This record gives sequence, C-alpha cells and structure tokens, in this order.
Amino acid sequence: MSDEPNKSPIESNDGKEQTTEQGFFDHLEELRSRLFKAVLAVVVGCAIAGYFVNDIMNLILLKPAIDNHLKLQNLRPFGQPFLYFKVVLVSGVVIAFPFILHQIWNFIAPGLYDNERSWARRITSFTTLCFMAGISFAYFVMLPGMLKFSVSFGTAAIENIIDVNEYFGFIMMTILGAGLIFELPMITFVLSSIGLVTPKLMKTYHRHAIVVILIIAAVLTPSPDPVNQLIFAAPLYVLYLISIGISAAAAKKRVTT
Repeated sequence: MSDEPNKSPIESNDGKEQTTEQGFFDHLEELRSRLFKAVLAVVVGCAIAGYFVNDIMNLILLKPAIDNHLKLQNLRPFGQPFLYFKVVLVSGVVIAFPFILHQIWNFIAPGLYDNERSWARRITSFTTLCFMAGISFAYFVMLPGMLKFSVSFGTAAIENIIDVNEYFGFIMMTILGAGLIFELPMITFVLSSIGLVTPKLMKTYHRHAIVVILIIAAVLTPSPDPVNQLIFAAPLYVLYLISIGISAAAAKKRVTT
C-alpha cells in the first residue's frame, strides 16, 4: 500500500475550481489585451484622420453638398470644433476597422476547431471588403441621388439652408448603414457554417426577400422615382443572390468536414 494519502473529493474539487478560476482570469486578461490593442488602433486611426481632417472635410464629406449646390450653416457656438472631433473619431474607427476585426478573431480563435479556423481566418478581410463596398456604394451612388432630390424638391419660396451638423449626421448614417447592409454575405456565411441558415431556406423565401428589398429601397430612396429605387434595390438583390451561393458553399463544406 502506498504511504501517500489519497486526496479527498473536496481537495479535488478545489483543484478543479482553481483551474477554472485561473482559466477565467486568463480569458479576462486576453480580452483586456485585445481591447487595449483595438483602442490603440483607434487612437492611431484618429491621429491619421486628424492630420488629414481638412482634406477629409473638403474633398470627401463636403463634396456631395458642393456638387449639388447645397448651402450649409453652423448654428452652434462650438459647432464646428465638435463637428471636426466627430469626423476625426468616426474616421479613426473606419481606418482601424480591419485591425479591430483582427483582434476579435485572435480572441475567439483559440476556442474554435481547426476546420472552423480555416474559414474564420478569412472573415477579417471578407468583412472589411463588404463594409468598404457598402461605404463606396453609399457615397458614389446613394448620396448624390438623395441630395439632388433634396435640393430640387419643394418651392422656390423656401430656401434650403441646412445645419451642417444635421448634414454630417445624415451622411454618416447613410454611409455606415450601407456598410452594415453590405455585410449580408458575411453574416450568411457565418450562419450557414454553423447550420442556422441553409440555401434551401433562402431559396424558399426568395420572393419574400424581393419584397423586403423593395421596401428597404423605398425607405432609403427619398425620390418617388421608380428608376432610382431600382438602382438602390438592384445591389441589394445581387447581394442576396451572392449570399445564396455563399450559403450553399458553406453548407457543403460543413457537411464534408
């Protein structure tokens, strides 16, 4: 018989609890490190945006208003300083967006299986590509049509002089909203990879999706012109078709792995 005393169940449970507790604090430390790096990336992005803030304002954000002869005014004592601060902050987040996604991936990667990591590594670049495509579509297609209609609509007795903060709020909401809508293929890929969405399901509700897309286009398009609404609806429909193909590929890969 061995002279070494057996550990009691209480001692064994304490050991498991200590291991669990250490693992929990390790995750918290990892999360803290990733959040710090993400915030640092935003700070660097804000520094870059701050250096080019005049170009961002004059050559990018104010250009749609200038092209459509839209008059802007400031109605607040510190309206322009606060406006520049918001522009720098939002631009910094957009610049740091790929790095933030990379930090999210590095945090969740250790808890994934090898086959899940193979597709998860592509999420960062794919998400960034979809987001930038949405921003580009909003800036080059949606905003010119919206502002043109806004300037031309109404009576000549009412002069359109827009508060600059309202203008930039509208610009940011439209651009960021389109960027999020263009994440549909990526979201479909993730949901299909874990089995929550199937290509059969998306094909079954294909007609319903068309109705929803037309409603979204009607809401986002201030002009009642059906041509403009179709211009906005067409990319959303293409995104849905692409998402069906992505769902089929993800579902097939999930079955084979």
